[in-house]
Amino acid sequence: MKRITLLGATGSIGLRTLELVSSFPEEFEVAGLAARGSNVELIADLCRKYAPRAVALLDPSAVERLAAILPAPRPELLTGPAGLAAVARDVDADIVVSALVGAAGLLPTMAAVRAGRTVALANKETLVMAGGLMTAAARDRGVTLLPVDSEHSAVFQCLQGHNRGDVHRILLTASGGPFRETPRAQLAGVTVEDALKHPTWKMGAKITIDSATLMNKGLEIIEARWLFDLGPDQVQVVIHPQSIVHSMVEYIDGSVIAQLGVADMGVPILYALTYPERRPAPAARLDLTRVGQLTFFEPDTDKFPCLRLARATLGRGGAAPVVLNAANEVAVAAFLERRIGFTDIAELIERALGASRSGDPASIEECVALDVETRRRVSEAISLRGAGRRP
Repeated sequence: MKRITLLGATGSIGLRTLELVSSFPEEFEVAGLAARGSNVELIADLCRKYAPRAVALLDPSAVERLAAILPAPRPELLTGPAGLAAVARDVDADIVVSALVGAAGLLPTMAAVRAGRTVALANKETLVMAGGLMTAAARDRGVTLLPVDSEHSAVFQCLQGHNRGDVHRILLTASGGPFRETPRAQLAGVTVEDALKHPTWKMGAKITIDSATLMNKGLEIIEARWLFDLGPDQVQVVIHPQSIVHSMVEYIDGSVIAQLGVADMGVPILYALTYPERRPAPAARLDLTRVGQLTFFEPDTDKFPCLRLARATLGRGGAAPVVLNAANEVAVAAFLERRIGFTDIAELIERALGASRSGDPASIEECVALDVETRRRVSEAISLRGAGRRP
């Protein structure tokens, strides 16, 4: 029986993970749960169904509401960033699934790594913000980082049985999002509703907007560089509207190995949970005769500048990826709140990067401090825009 601690239990990845736990009750049990705390009733239902030993919620008031809903005996209840780190570090688990969205996943994921726990990583921001620190800690503790993102899981699967030194490059595929065919001149006027209509995947609001700007793919470039120990120029992106080829690895002899499948996050999640073995996934099967065509083309970085900014950030290194991620999170939240326009997201990120300092953060604590500082500056810039003044 494999014990799982799930960070981000109420998000799309978290709920899909719990569905798989229910599908394989003889193989998995839930040891700990963590979430932001925006849906206390759902968390209470999950506690009743999966009986975790501990639950951590980022919002302290949510813990109070959960305690009022759940009668004793109840799980140990923890709160705040320290509580999330504690559930990842102290609850006895065989694998920690890191599926919190955004920078909130950094500290608990590092806590899990330092505790020597295998990590199934769906929180790409962790490696964007602190890729060097996180992978160094994983090496020191002998921790395996198992990718859950469909693209990185695809690369991971294509690497099995091959010499990593024989890799020429990897090709991350992207659907192109809802604005793949929208003229660039029209992007300034798109609405939140337009941006949330992803053509392939059903995801949370933040990652869906990231897919619309192609920032999600930019973050994945940075994540892949650290996850697979590659040079920046060894990670490329191709637009693949059908979302059937989830990513590819090209080897030095010119051979290209691809991983294909239906668009179902249950497949990479289950592979991470059972690695190095496989299980018969309760998912639809790929029928290429019904798919018909598979097409690929270059991304337009003039139309989608977030992808260009992310790649430039990877080349700069140092503090730049932390600034990129923080500025993006604040800008996306402001767009979802209808305080800025769609194209303002990239502009705010570029301004933040232009004002950022150089040098590598020497610790996770420095990453967190820089994240906080960047969020403050970008929030101020957004407020100035709302007041009719340019930052």
